[in-house]
Amino acid sequence: MKFRMKIYRVRGEVLVAVCDANLVGKVFREGSLKIEVKEDFYGNEEFGEKEVEDALRKATIANITGEMAVELAIRLGIVDKDKILRIENCPHAQMVLI
Repeated sequence: MKFRMKIYRVRGEVLVAVCDANLVGKVFREGSLKIEVKEDFYGNEEFGEKEVEDALRKATIANITGEMAVELAIRLGIVDKDKILRIENCPHAQMVLI
């Protein structure tokens, strides 16, 4: 499994943006919802599951897109499987620690 991931550190927060690598450059639309899987946000480096898992465990905020990425977040317990948003059948989830 390959993922794209970028880690942002802003004002004490650790935001992890992760997606399935094959989704970069795609746009999903459904009704008024739209998600653009942009390389400048999700990064240009590919990572394996273990690296993404480690980053998500340290995240205070996460933006997660794609079947594999969302499934990993569910397995880690940071995303509730009943709270997944699907846009044109592409799963998307966000997590914030409060």
